[in-house]
Amino acid sequence: MTADLARLFEEYYPSLVRMLYRRTGDRDRAEDLAQETFARAVSAPPDNPRPWLFAVALNLVREDGRRSVTRGRRLELLRTEQDRPTEGPDTDLERNEDVARVRAALARLNERDREALLLKAEGFGYDEIASTLGLAKGAVGTTLARARRRLVEAYRAQERGNNVAS
Repeated sequence: MTADLARLFEEYYPSLVRMLYRRTGDRDRAEDLAQETFARAVSAPPDNPRPWLFAVALNLVREDGRRSVTRGRRLELLRTEQDRPTEGPDTDLERNEDVARVRAALARLNERDREALLLKAEGFGYDEIASTLGLAKGAVGTTLARARRRLVEAYRAQERGNNVAS
């Protein structure tokens, strides 16, 4: 079992952290949640690891969010996706503004739509998305199409709001 868990960790940890970071906006918190996910895998080894790991991780994010709200904590919303060499203050500012707009648009989606898009961005197939989110496989395509449309609408609504304020 230890070798299997080590293989699962090597295979899924980077994409799990990436998805959790996109969901939380906090790299340290994403790494903590990923570690907790694997700790749970030790006590209850999954039969179908990828969907199981991501479902557990998303459940941990939901639990963490509920605890965060009750304590009045605020999650950091603005960070760059990766540590990159600076290309200049204007480029950094634009990138940060773009990331913030996408995060804000994602935040306006309902939880299922947001999670479906994040899982698809991590390379999940329809079967895995269905298994992870508890959807029928046939509903995944519709869910993704609707989520994409809502994301674009939310993003455009923000841009219209920013242009009016300028």
